[in-house]
Amino acid sequence: METCQYTINKKVSFAGVGLHSGKRVKLAIKPAKLNSGICFVRSDLDCKVTIPASMDRIVDTFLATTISNDDNVRISTTEHLMAALYGLGIDNAVIELDSDEVPIMDGSAGPFVRMLSKVERRQQKAGKRVIKITKEISCKNGDKEIRILPHDGLKLTCEIDFDHSLIQNQSYTIEVSPEKFIKEIASARTFGFLDEVEKLRANGLALGGSLENAIVVDSNGVLNDGGLRFTDEFVRHKVLDLLGDLALLGCPLQGHVIARKSGHAQHFELMKEIAAHPDCWEFVTLEKSDQKAVLKRVVKSRKATGNKILPFLMPTRNPVNGAVPCSA
Repeated sequence: METCQYTINKKVSFAGVGLHSGKRVKLAIKPAKLNSGICFVRSDLDCKVTIPASMDRIVDTFLATTISNDDNVRISTTEHLMAALYGLGIDNAVIELDSDEVPIMDGSAGPFVRMLSKVERRQQKAGKRVIKITKEISCKNGDKEIRILPHDGLKLTCEIDFDHSLIQNQSYTIEVSPEKFIKEIASARTFGFLDEVEKLRANGLALGGSLENAIVVDSNGVLNDGGLRFTDEFVRHKVLDLLGDLALLGCPLQGHVIARKSGHAQHFELMKEIAAHPDCWEFVTLEKSDQKAVLKRVVKSRKATGNKILPFLMPTRNPVNGAVPCSA
C-alpha cells in the first residue's frame, strides 16, 4: 500500500451533463495542500460555497449520493468522481463545478481517470492517514447486507442479484490498487432498466440519461450499440459505486468490504456503523521504514479521541433521504 499522500500536478477540466438534473456543467479538479483532503466548491454561487467530501455531509442516498453544507447547498452524484480519485490514490484536491450535480460523463469513472492520469500525481511530504479495521462490523436490512473485516489493504467484494436473464447473480472481488482499478473497474458504466428510466423521467429524474452515459436494458437485452464492456459490467459498476461512497470516509480504509445487494444507502449505513464502533478500528499514519510500508499507530481509537480525528462521529445535521435502519 502506498505510504505518502498525493495531489495532482495541475488543473484538469471537464464538461458534461448531470444524469438526473439534465443540466450542463463544467468541472475542474485542482491541486490541494497536504492533509486538506477532497473538497467541492460551487463556483456558480456568489460566495463560492465549499463542501468537504465527507460522510457527515451526506443528505441523500436515493439513486445517487448527495452532499450538502449547513445551508442546504447541494452537490449530487459524487460517487464516480470520488471513486476515480480514491482508485488513483489521490488524497488532496479541490473540485470546482458550476452546477449542483457532478457530470455523468459516459456513466463510468473512465473519463475522469484518463484525464487525471495524463496530468499525473504529485507526491506530498506527509504519510497517508488510514482507518484500519481490527474487528468485523456489519449491517443487514432484509436481504441487503454489508460488512467489513480486517484486511491488509482494501479489498472489495460485491454481489448482485437481478431478476433479468442478462444479469441474474453476479459477484466480483478486487484488491484495490491504482493499476487494478484502472484495468478492472474504472470503465464500468451505470445501468438501468428501460421501464424504470421512463418512470424516473416522468418524476423529473434521469433527465440527462441516454445511451451515451448509461447501459439501458429491456426485456430483450442491452440497447446500447456495442453492448457491454465486460460480461459482468453490472457488478463491476457496483464495486465502483461502493469505492466512491467509501471515499467519503475522508481517508483510505484498510479492510475487506463485502456487500450483498447493497446500494448507496447501505454504504452510508456501513460508514455510520464504523463511526459508531471506534473499538473496531484504529486511526494510523503510513510511513516508510527500510523501504517497506509499515503502520505507525498515532492513536488508539476510542470514542473520546475518535471525536477529535473523525468529525463524522458527530450526529448528522439533516435527515438522509434513502437511508435505511441498520441492524448490526
